[in-house]
Amino acid sequence: MKTALLQLNVSDDPTANLPRTVEMVQQAADMGAEFVLTPEVTNCLSTSRTHQAQVLTDEARDATLAALRDVAAARGIHLLIGSLALTTDDPDGRFANRSFLIGPDGSILARYDKIHMFDVAISKTETYAESSGYRPGTKAVLARTNFAPIGMAVCYDMRFPKLSDALVSAGAHILTYPAAFSPVTGAAHWHSLLRARAIEAGAWVLAPAQTGTHPSQKNKTRSTYGHSLAIDPWGEVVLDAGEAPGVYVFDMELDKVAEARRRIPARDNARPFEGPSGA
Repeated sequence: MKTALLQLNVSDDPTANLPRTVEMVQQAADMGAEFVLTPEVTNCLSTSRTHQAQVLTDEARDATLAALRDVAAARGIHLLIGSLALTTDDPDGRFANRSFLIGPDGSILARYDKIHMFDVAISKTETYAESSGYRPGTKAVLARTNFAPIGMAVCYDMRFPKLSDALVSAGAHILTYPAAFSPVTGAAHWHSLLRARAIEAGAWVLAPAQTGTHPSQKNKTRSTYGHSLAIDPWGEVVLDAGEAPGVYVFDMELDKVAEARRRIPARDNARPFEGPSGA
């Protein structure tokens, strides 16, 4: 199945980002892709909660969602919108980091709100407190399509194998990890974590990513790692997009899922065990 990962370098202006994103989805379809995936925060990447409150909308009014649903229907493709930053009814005013799977008729097949919040202190100068601005999701989501069941996740979720295990137990053959990954943790962990998830699951791992230094109206820029990845169920990297924004197309051989699980039937070999005793 011809599949495309879009590697984006979005700004904090959703209106300015949208035409380029639509153009790239159309380019992917022109290249024969039947399944197209965009990164995390496709509509707006911003470090300012005040600015986000000014430019973001709820799901019903989001122009990026509406336009991408239209292009999916016009081109007859499945489209994973890696995530959109959206306003919610949260009493603290926090946003949703929400992933969407769009069907070839433009319908929303599934929604997933990112569960694990990136609250970390990588160094004295690089800290993140995602939960201060985003409301975490509470439910794992398996999306069923006519080509494969898809386990939906977002970025930091990749560090939590219990989530991927639950998705694979529910039937996932593909795991999606759209991301806007830190360059520091990306260089250290991105490839290793995503290959591990693919190997453990015996599933395809698809991770479209943001890349580069992102333009900001507030003169407070953020950088992301890039290196959108497609990894097969044996753990082989089929596609690494490097650092340049663009449309990256590859052939996803779905029969490799059954082959990998036959060769290493780890889930069948799993056994219950008692927990370790205390000291």
